[in-house]
Amino acid sequence: MKKTTIILIAIISLAVLSCKDNAAAKVKTSNIETAKARDAKMNMGMPVIAFDKKAFDFGTINEGDKIDGSFTIFNKGKANLVITGARASCGCTVPSWPKEAIKPGDSAKLKFVFNSRGKHGKQNKSITLKTNTENVSEIIRVTGNVTPKKK
Repeated sequence: MKKTTIILIAIISLAVLSCKDNAAAKVKTSNIETAKARDAKMNMGMPVIAFDKKAFDFGTINEGDKIDGSFTIFNKGKANLVITGARASCGCTVPSWPKEAIKPGDSAKLKFVFNSRGKHGKQNKSITLKTNTENVSEIIRVTGNVTPKKK
């Protein structure tokens, strides 16, 4: 019992004494600058996605109408932009995205169809893109109003 107490006190003392120094003071500023330069260099070769609009408003339509729409996707980066998938928040919205890489400076269309059958009132659907950009996923929206069928 005495040995256990002595060992425990020794471990606690060692832990307290080793943690008394400020860890931030031990970091060299030259290492911080080197890391910043490395990170900036790595990001120079990334694709950067941009859109002509982040939301497509189809206005007011009648229930049962189908809306065809599109978004223009731009690659403002310095590497090929690849869209690996596009998923809509609802089965009523079906996206069709470019399967080929979008070269730096180029653009492509993401098309979609919104089917308003069974919908009424204000609609706010999202399309989530999976990309090779820094953010990995991007969200665009399809909005509008659907008036119910007259009975």
